[in-house]
Amino acid sequence: MAGCGYDPLAKSRAPGSPTYDVLLSGTVFLDVIFTGMSQLPSPGTEVWADGMGSSPGGIANLAVAASRLGLRTSLAAAFGDDVYADFCWDALCNQENVDLSRSRRFDGWHSPVTMSMAVNHDRSMVTHAHASPLSATELIQSPPHSRAVMVDLGNTDPLGDSENPTWVDRARAQGSLVFADIGWDPTGTWSSSMLDQLGCCHAFLPNAGEAMAYTRTETAHDALYALADRVPMAVVTNGAQGALAIDATTGEEAQVPALRVRALDPTGAGDVFGAGVVLGTLAGWPLQDRLAFAALCSGLAVQHFGGSLSAPGWGDIGDWWHGVRDANERSSYHLSLRRRYAFLEDLVPDIPVGAVHRAHATIARNADIAQFTTQ
Repeated sequence: MAGCGYDPLAKSRAPGSPTYDVLLSGTVFLDVIFTGMSQLPSPGTEVWADGMGSSPGGIANLAVAASRLGLRTSLAAAFGDDVYADFCWDALCNQENVDLSRSRRFDGWHSPVTMSMAVNHDRSMVTHAHASPLSATELIQSPPHSRAVMVDLGNTDPLGDSENPTWVDRARAQGSLVFADIGWDPTGTWSSSMLDQLGCCHAFLPNAGEAMAYTRTETAHDALYALADRVPMAVVTNGAQGALAIDATTGEEAQVPALRVRALDPTGAGDVFGAGVVLGTLAGWPLQDRLAFAALCSGLAVQHFGGSLSAPGWGDIGDWWHGVRDANERSSYHLSLRRRYAFLEDLVPDIPVGAVHRAHATIARNADIAQFTTQ
């Protein structure tokens, strides 16, 4: 696979190493994002948007986030035969360096589409989608050898069923580390039996609300301790409060604050956070550095609109660190950033000038949302 201009796992690559660092599966949406709107349209009215961008969304947010960080990423997904699929396939394969050898295109299947409207730092969405013609396990069948897989836990195709092994179970049997997340439960049941699947996982990365609901606890810390009894590495993200984690494999416990940024769009923030944790884990970084790096990636992403469009690359990370390191600022917060991210000094000097930055290209050839971003 062609590189992104910087390979943070270069020292661990050797003959016989896994072909891919991360294997993913899920639904790819065409996301169309409207920005600069004063209000949402009321019935019978039209509202003009000052900015617009388009990009692959859904599981593509995670695939792009991982690839831009230099992880060799493979994605298995269904694609239609329409121009939406043409764009998403080309953007992922040719622009974002995501392997699609386990993906398939289906005649007559309409690509999923989401229209996102950003108003007052919030967003509303309209989505049209049909179920995938094949399940993820049917698509992937025998998974390629990868260092890690990332998966959302659910009731459909649960992990650990020996009679009906999923693609995740098969990958795990080959030595892949399983990094799991979980979604919001619209039924309000929050069945703790969902957590039984953590016995098949290396790491679990829910947000605080989900973690407390599933563990029946009152604080993010209590939820973290409950989850750490079930999985080797537990990470709980807590919005503006940052993130906290326990890694039983190394005996570490850590907590980091979130960056102070003007958040414009949270779309994909969890994906870039997760990709950062996976990279740091595969690279063998201390837990504190893994959390800090993931929080940085997330903080850089939320300052821009548009899911995969906003995922930072090493060029963005290098620019940020040089700005922090070289700034003539002595506030306690700024000095804290320098201390917390000093580990980047050993990484950033190796980043080439042409390292990947966040994307701009869209169906319209150029994104028209740059004027609504902030550094």
